[in-house]
Parts: sequence; structure tokens; C-alpha cells
Amino acid sequence: MRNSVRAVAIAIGLVILSGWFTSVQGKTGSVVVLEGARLIDGSGGPPRENTALVIEGDHIKAIGTAGKMHYPKGARVVDVRGRTIIPALINSHGHLGVVLNTAQSPDAYTRENVQNAVVQYEQYGVTSVLVLGLNRDLVYELRDEQKKGTFPGATIFTAGRGIGVPGAAPPVPAAPDQVYRPTTVDEARAEVREMASHHVDMIKIWVDDVFGRFSKMQPEVYAAVIDEAHKQGVKVAAHVFYLADAKTLVADGIDVLAHSVRDQKVDDELIQAMKSRGVFYVPTLTVDESFYVFAEQPELMANPFFTQAVSPDLLKMFQSPEYRAKCEGDANLAKNKAAHVTAMQNLKILQDAGVKVAFGTDSGAFPARIPGWAEHRELEMMVGSGLTPMEAIVAATRISAALIHADDRGTLEPGKRADLIVLAANPLDDIHNTRQMVAIWHAGREVQPRVPAGKLSAAK
Repeated sequence: MRNSVRAVAIAIGLVILSGWFTSVQGKTGSVVVLEGARLIDGSGGPPRENTALVIEGDHIKAIGTAGKMHYPKGARVVDVRGRTIIPALINSHGHLGVVLNTAQSPDAYTRENVQNAVVQYEQYGVTSVLVLGLNRDLVYELRDEQKKGTFPGATIFTAGRGIGVPGAAPPVPAAPDQVYRPTTVDEARAEVREMASHHVDMIKIWVDDVFGRFSKMQPEVYAAVIDEAHKQGVKVAAHVFYLADAKTLVADGIDVLAHSVRDQKVDDELIQAMKSRGVFYVPTLTVDESFYVFAEQPELMANPFFTQAVSPDLLKMFQSPEYRAKCEGDANLAKNKAAHVTAMQNLKILQDAGVKVAFGTDSGAFPARIPGWAEHRELEMMVGSGLTPMEAIVAATRISAALIHADDRGTLEPGKRADLIVLAANPLDDIHNTRQMVAIWHAGREVQPRVPAGKLSAAK
């Protein structure tokens, strides 16, 4: 049975890849006008009505008012009246090649699995993803192939292997060449230099003790990592849980807190330090919820938007009584629920205080953190925390683009990449409407959504 499922998955992947190459070859140099939509440009400004957005090649050529612009000769005009256009989503905390079907596995980091994940991200409107650690060196090869246009899916930004702790975080079954675990400051510096030689977009460190189960990263080690990375011109993101650790990391020059502070309410000391140093905050609200949500809210799985994002085996596992019993019996269940509540409260505090809130999910790190689906769930929870739909969209576009230092995307304006989503309904009315995808454009290439708006059920 497993072999037949694998064969089908490979066949599907080949069809997707074949279609991708055909799409790229068929649309090089083409000009497309999306006419008549409402435009939310990602800047945070008010939406514009009845727009015309001109796509030429891989970028946005012009934006104006429909009926009042001169379109390039031969342009294909697409009627999108009644639709809403937003920038494509940018996940500034994801993972690839960690999960193999229903479990984490050191054998998961293969070309096939990475390709399936980045294609899935793209088909859910996530066209850029920062892969925050646990990468094998294959990631550099695939990233370079993407730059040549020979590997499909969401654009890969990478933090290389990342820096963990010997015998501790990250506590996942990773291959030896998937994460560094230095025992000395000198080793840590050398490993930072090795990753920097591959032109990584970020360095990742894990400092958490996972509810006291392991030793934390020693402060002198992460201070050395931050210092060496900055010497190499690379920013550093930290896996964090505790307020005290967040304060120390910010004082030592960390650039990104890659998870929420979840042990207690953030205070003015941290807020002011983050603002003065320009530190980004990635709430990843889906993280703590993922340990129990499918057992407690099975209705979330009762629609194509979810079922098309998971394998039959994974869906069967989530729906099983054994899985529910496992979640209910988790010794950390109460802690995870409390952490989730605290994370949502802290997000609202930091957003209101003017901290740079970006967007990420940790999708791909565990079976229950599902690429594509998790990003839309994250938007919904951000709004549930008290952010406006506009604030959540800006975090997932403009601010996340700034975090990954990609000034060619994140907002819709002339000269930027044509990375955008055409929606059937306005997400400012209801953030669930980001799921109502009519079409996705990635670097000027049209991508069909995994679940088009017309095939969604009424279930949310």
C-alpha cells in the first residue's frame, strides 16, 4: 500500500513539474493585465478600487485605474472585477525535508520531498519561504536551480543547517549533516563561517530547553554565533520561549525572535529594546496549537482546503482515536495551551507597541504543521489575537519581505516581482477569505491554487 501511495505521489510530482516547465516556457516575455480588482498592496494603506495591474515578464510593470491606462500592445487582459488582489504570502519561518508522511525522519530531506513541499506552499499562495535550519547541503543546490528557473515551487531562502545544542534542542531525528551542535565557542564560530560561505540568508540558533527537558544553549555560545554572523554580514534568528532569554538575546544583538515569548507577558524593557534595535518578532501561533488542535477541533479537517494539503495516511492518523488519545494524554498539554494563550496576548501587545511583527508558522517541522494550510490558519489566529486583517496581511507580506531582505517583493508596486494572489472575496471583511484563491502569480507565472475558490466548502 505504501509503495503504491509513493508511486502515485511521484507521478503527481512529475506532472506538476512538467506543467511548471511548460508554464514557464509558454509565458516568458508575455504581458498580462489584471483589470477591475480591488488592490491591497501590502503597504498598509487603504485598498484601491477598480485597478489595472500590468504584469510584464516576472515583474509588475504598472498599476493604475482600469479604463484610464494604455495597455501594451498584445497584452492579455484578464477580467478580475469583483475580486481582491493581495501580495503573495511570505513565510519567514518554515522547514523543508523534516517530515516524511506521518513522522519526522532523518531520511526526509530528499529532492522529491522538498519539491513536493515548495510546490504545495506555492499552490497555497505562499511564494517565498525562509527555511529556518535543519537543511542539508542539498538546499543550496536547489536554491541555485531555482535562480536558473529549473526547480519549481515557492522561492527558497535558507538558514543552512542552523546551530543547536549537543543532545538537546532541536530534539528532532535529524541527520548528522542537518544541524550543527557545537561544544565550544570556536566550533560555533567556525560553523557560522561555513554556512556564511554558502551565502545563507539567515543563521538559526536554538536556545530553548523544551519545558525543562534539555539543557539550554550556553549564553557564550549564542553570543559568539551572533557576533560571528554579523562579522560575516548575516543576520541571526533565535528559537525562543522564555522572556528572560529573549531579553538576553536582544541585548546580545539578535535580529529575529523566531517564535513568541510564551512563558509570561512581555514587559516594557523587552519592547523598548526590540524597538530601539529593530528586532523582528515572528509569533508562529500555529506552533503550540498544533500539538492538540486536530484532536480537539476535527471540524477543521472537514473541507478540501485541509484535505488537499495532507496525505491520506496523515489524514487517517489525525482522525484516529489513537491520535486523539495521544494528544489528550500529552504531559505538556496544559502547558501548550497556556503558551498559546500567552503568545496571542503578547502578539497584540507587541503589535500595538510598534514592534516589527513578521509572519511565520514553523510549518514543515512536525506532521501537524502543514505547509500552505498553516499559513492561512496563522493569519486567522493573528486576527483572533486582536490584529486587524490589514495588520496581519502586512506582517505576512511587507514586513516579512524586510525580514528576509527581499526588497523586490512583499508589496505590489511597479518594479516589484509579480508575486500576488487573486481572491474571490475581500480579506479585510473576513480574514478567512485569503483561502478564496482564484489565481496565484509567482514571478509573473500563473499558478493554479491547490484548492480553487469555487471548490471550497462553506466550512471554515
